Amino acid sequence: KEEYYGITSQIRRCAVSIPSNIAEGAGRGSKKEFSHFLDIAKGSSFELETQLIISSNLKYIKQNIFEELISELNEIQKMITGLQKSIN
Repeated sequence: KEEYYGITSQIRRCAVSIPSNIAEGAGRGSKKEFSHFLDIAKGSSFELETQLIISSNLKYIKQNIFEELISELNEIQKMITGLQKSIN
């Protein structure tokens, strides 16, 4: 149970970190800083992806839920990359 709650906590932190970094970067004064925070958000998204893979391997989440989450996360990663390209 301790392991399960630990990974759940880590997933929540990663998931919250993505929009938080996007918001913080948008509030900065320059495109360069915004791009930097988008990099951080993207890093958090890949960290989240890893946590989901681990959760799936440990059978903490069902395969169909895992696939749906990964698909949505991949879309978010593409959106962050597209936003980053548009401001650079």
